[in-house]
Amino acid sequence: MKVLRLPDVVARVGLSKSTLWRRINDGEFPEPIKLGPRAVGWLEEEVDAWIKSRSRTANSE
Repeated sequence: MKVLRLPDVVARVGLSKSTLWRRINDGEFPEPIKLGPRAVGWLEEEVDAWIKSRSRTANSE
């Protein structure tokens, strides 16, 4: 299980940091996990699943 930090997530999904955080707050992107007092990360599997779900949505439109 690999944990991705914010720069890696931003690079993978192609969204800005502010858009990413807005989608998290809106429940449209996986919640980060707390790594420490001031550090968060995302599970690689969850980010990859989100990307796959978005590609299916785009293909069905």
